[in-house]
Amino acid sequence: MRGLDRTLTERIATLRGAESGPGVRTKDAALRMALVYPSGYAVGMSSLGFLEIHRRSNERPGTSAERAFLPSPDEVDRHLATRTPLCTLERARPVGEFHLIGISHAYELELTGVATVLRLAGIAPLARDRSASDPLVLLGGPITFSNPRPSAPFADLIILGEAEGPVDRLLARLEDEPGAARGDAGARTKLLDDAAGWPGFYVPSRHGAFLPPVAKAEDELLPARSEIWTPNTELANMMLIEPERGCSRGCTFCVMRRSTNDGMRIVSPARVSALIPDEVEKVGLVGAAVSDHPRIKEILHELIDERGKRIGISSLRANRLDAEFVGLLSRGGYRSMTIGLDAASERLRVEIEKGVKNEHVLEATRLAREVGMHHLKIYVVVGLPGETDEDLDELMRFSEELAKILPVKLGVSPLVPKFHTPLADAPFMGEAAATRVLKRLKKAAGRRVEVGSSGAREAYVEYRLSQGGPEHGVLAVAVAEAGGSLSDWKRALSALPLTDRPSNFGQFVVPPTRRRSALSVLEC
Repeated sequence: MRGLDRTLTERIATLRGAESGPGVRTKDAALRMALVYPSGYAVGMSSLGFLEIHRRSNERPGTSAERAFLPSPDEVDRHLATRTPLCTLERARPVGEFHLIGISHAYELELTGVATVLRLAGIAPLARDRSASDPLVLLGGPITFSNPRPSAPFADLIILGEAEGPVDRLLARLEDEPGAARGDAGARTKLLDDAAGWPGFYVPSRHGAFLPPVAKAEDELLPARSEIWTPNTELANMMLIEPERGCSRGCTFCVMRRSTNDGMRIVSPARVSALIPDEVEKVGLVGAAVSDHPRIKEILHELIDERGKRIGISSLRANRLDAEFVGLLSRGGYRSMTIGLDAASERLRVEIEKGVKNEHVLEATRLAREVGMHHLKIYVVVGLPGETDEDLDELMRFSEELAKILPVKLGVSPLVPKFHTPLADAPFMGEAAATRVLKRLKKAAGRRVEVGSSGAREAYVEYRLSQGGPEHGVLAVAVAEAGGSLSDWKRALSALPLTDRPSNFGQFVVPPTRRRSALSVLEC
């Protein structure tokens, strides 16, 4: 570690020393990849996709993958002041020395993090300013299911959608020809030309304004799972595993709906159990619709009652919760219930194909109280097309009704339309309107209803980036250097058009899968 700032390297060593699991192993290989997360360690180590690619890459004899994360603001300043490059967690190696840098990108406002980690690595953030002597920069992650074009200026290659198959294909090519990753301009050019024709790859320098379809992993590559556990995340010391992928429902605002990659794919309970080591105490079941797994209670019984595990589930649907299910959650360590209501009223939930009635949520809340849970978390999207004050009034009346059973924490988010959904072309409600709605809900909340939100300004910036193009991404370099605040983003975005869409944008406004009147009976 000579030449590196001691405070920064000690921080790396502390994080590394707290980790456990088979994934902490390191090895040497001909192809070296730095996997970088453009948010902090705690966030990155809660990302199953990031951990899955790390696991799969290191299973290849010809590839060695090490991790790095966006430092805290104070640490960024120290990196710059001491000229210490961004280093990997495993061996404190400078990221800029690797053949390949893979960035897992989940959320639009992480663009400043993408710019920062590349700058700290000592390479130009924008691909146009780099050469074949620099590492090849690969980008993937959840953002690619929607709109990766603002990320395009940073990447030589982008994997769209489910990355398992495309990553294997790319690494196999680079293991045979590492010069294409770094050092051989001709081989790099040939790689980009070829990758532009591979399924699941978006090559910004070749595809331009056209976005190819997202990739779908073969079923035999499932499930994703983590092999590193750490106390330094909200999911402390928890193994993450995916009992299902995708969703069978048709919520019109959601990217992971039944029209995405053929909907839900199921992993058998036996396979889920077989992949969880006995020494793991906590298991996180991760997916877009885990509670919709047709054998989810069988999985929970085996993990909780037979193997004594504590569990977490990333998504609970109120109309799937009965006394048996809620009892399992309680025995598995749940002390609060979290449910996505998603729309403010039953009428709007019909329109967005949510499939949940108020009575489902009421019953789930009663069951949660019976097993001793402490409070209820409800998530709601406001600003949906056709929303009225009456819908918002219904939300608060219903929240108060729920609060008579358990205290309610109401999380409110303005709608941010995303590609690959029926609402991809829907308008944003506006920052001023979103602020008024949030104030209205907070004013109407009773003593046992707590209303929280990430805020109208953040939603506005997210909307601009979710509907933006490469020039929106280029702004992230200057915004990051200015401090990366929402005000910095707003000032920068004011110079660009409201939207910059791909040439085949019409393919990303998918039709609703059921057209029903709000007066029809809601299907369960």
